[in-house]
Amino acid sequence: MERTAKQVLNEALELPERDRAEVATRLIESLDRDSEGDVDAAWAAEIERRCSDRDAGRTTGSDWEDVRQRIEREIFGR
Repeated sequence: MERTAKQVLNEALELPERDRAEVATRLIESLDRDSEGDVDAAWAAEIERRCSDRDAGRTTGSDWEDVRQRIEREIFGR
């Protein structure tokens, strides 16, 4: 019997959360391996830019509690 994508998805959704995360990660990684290096390079450049901005005093960080509350207000209206 041939398994369909729907059957595989239904089975995957029954896995524990950690296993579902692993499956999701592996599937996403399998989609576009050619651009993976480009994405990694872009993130490395972004991290470097942000660190430089912080070190030069052009930006400041935010306290996690403030960020969390802002996210909750934007998403949940709390």
